[in-house]
Amino acid sequence: MSDAHLTERSLDGGREPVELTDEPIRLSTRDTGGDPDDQPGGWSRRRRIVWAAALAVGLAGAGVLGVAGWRVAQQKDTELTSPDRVAGLTRDDSERAKSTADYLRNGLAADIELDSSFGTVYRDPSDEKRSVLIFGGTTLLWQPERDLDSLFGLMSDETGAVTGLRETPAGDLGGVLKCGSTSGEGGDFAVCGWADHGSVVMAMFPGRSVADAGFLMRDLRAGMQTRG
Repeated sequence: MSDAHLTERSLDGGREPVELTDEPIRLSTRDTGGDPDDQPGGWSRRRRIVWAAALAVGLAGAGVLGVAGWRVAQQKDTELTSPDRVAGLTRDDSERAKSTADYLRNGLAADIELDSSFGTVYRDPSDEKRSVLIFGGTTLLWQPERDLDSLFGLMSDETGAVTGLRETPAGDLGGVLKCGSTSGEGGDFAVCGWADHGSVVMAMFPGRSVADAGFLMRDLRAGMQTRG
């Protein structure tokens, strides 16, 4: 049917024919005045605000992921050593100390998959009863604090509950460092641990307060941990 034929049709028989024009047909019942926020040929102010807010949230999320990714990249390549002397302590190379250190190292390695592990006993020259037992290893940890808390929980199963667990400053190496206390055959003793995206280490501090153990743990870490 042609357009010419359409224009010749009338409504109610005797009325004027309907004129077809080139104007676009509006498929909206909105008032022709439109939304006062609408801008001709563009987005409404309301829509711009919504999209700007969404973009800001997206950029903030990307920023958080960027910071987290940078932190992982910075910390993942970690090396741990057991120097002869560190933080005023001397490494104990006696067979008894080595056996104890190996027992602790193997126990940790059974609970968490490590790329490398170590266990060492350090003697305090001023008091033989205040030897430090330190053990741990390197691996990629996505959630260091969660994994460290899990290890404290495992230690509780072996030695008794670790109580008064609290976070202490981790120092320039970052990550998280926590200390608490537990009990053993020789009485109560402090226990500390650190974890970052490349390492996790635990240590026992007989004869020391939790506060003193936290300071010493940070000094031990500074002398034992390096990053590539």
